[in-house]
Amino acid sequence: MTTFNLPDLGEGLAEAEIVRWHVKTGDQVKVDQPMVALETAKAVVEVPSPYSGVIRALHGEPGDVIATGAPLVEFDVAASQTARPAPAKAPERPAADDSGTVVGSMPTTNEEEFIETAVAGGNSGAPRERVRAAPAVRALAKRLGVDLARVAGSGRGGLITVDDVMTTSGPTALHTAATVTALKTAPSAPRAAVAGGEPEKLRGLRRAMAQSMSLARDNVMNCTLFDDADLHRWAKGQDFTIRLLRAIGAACRAEPGLNAWFDGEAQSRRLLARVDVAMAVDTPDGLLVPVIRDVGGRAAEALRADVDRLKRTARDRTVAPEDLRDFSFMLSNYGMIAGRYATPVVVPPVVAILGAGRLSHDVIAVMGGIEAHLRMPLSLTFDHRCVTGGEAARFLAALMRDLERDT
Repeated sequence: MTTFNLPDLGEGLAEAEIVRWHVKTGDQVKVDQPMVALETAKAVVEVPSPYSGVIRALHGEPGDVIATGAPLVEFDVAASQTARPAPAKAPERPAADDSGTVVGSMPTTNEEEFIETAVAGGNSGAPRERVRAAPAVRALAKRLGVDLARVAGSGRGGLITVDDVMTTSGPTALHTAATVTALKTAPSAPRAAVAGGEPEKLRGLRRAMAQSMSLARDNVMNCTLFDDADLHRWAKGQDFTIRLLRAIGAACRAEPGLNAWFDGEAQSRRLLARVDVAMAVDTPDGLLVPVIRDVGGRAAEALRADVDRLKRTARDRTVAPEDLRDFSFMLSNYGMIAGRYATPVVVPPVVAILGAGRLSHDVIAVMGGIEAHLRMPLSLTFDHRCVTGGEAARFLAALMRDLERDT
């Protein structure tokens, strides 16, 4: 009997959820035959069989979350059969070059969102361990002075929980009761509120979104500016999304400080030359945020083709991992559904996000009377730790000037 454990699916993720099995117990399989579809925080990944043989056991049902490295499938393999060589893991990116992900799992500055590398005992020559903890738990450990490398995780697959940190920290934790209350799961809602429904554990994209929002809450000083772009001069047939992307590119040229990554721990800012915009796509399973590349240097037709492709693959859950990473700015076009203004959330390491609200015809005072003008409400949220109010206002002014052009 040979056991195949869930491999690292290439993004340093701690776990994956089983979407569907393509095989069942007793099936004869061959090397590279599709075996199971797994959903990570980034995409749905098809995992092929590493062996030829007979499947004797499947560990998990659709909907179960499996930790990286945990048993997934057991095989009877012929004596002469050897495993297909595992693909080489992509080299790690340097610390200054942040890894990317979804609204749900955005890039972090110096460490993976759930798995960080720690040296037990502080000896750089010692074997390195995988320390698994959510961002909010790592933040709590930092405040309490707890070395996560010395904490035994009690969660699935060794995941370190709030209780593990509190137990390790001892009496010091008494001074952080308010923090712990905020980090722990909220109390159950009254029965009247749930109307007979059962608690539903967040999975897939919704779980990734919850983790990403916790990271943003703990690490960003959000500030939002609001204004309206007057589109009265627009010629007919304008593409609203492409005009928004073009305007973001123009605003980033005028005020480059908002097209940047910020490392709060190192207190360093990295200005980025190319404008790569992450645009939220609403799907039944939650938000995915594919990236439109080089919005300031490409023709409108090329941008439109890219937007259509990424929306389609996002909704089909076939978007490639490389289309979800390494963005420099964020766009939420929620006005296509409803809402005029919002306070969009900046997810580090980027420093700004633009929200575009629902278009409306507003009554405007003009010389000698009033007119009805088509206007687009805009909400620009920026990280006030590294972006000044003046920089944000100049960015928004430049964006509005480009949007208000007739063509």
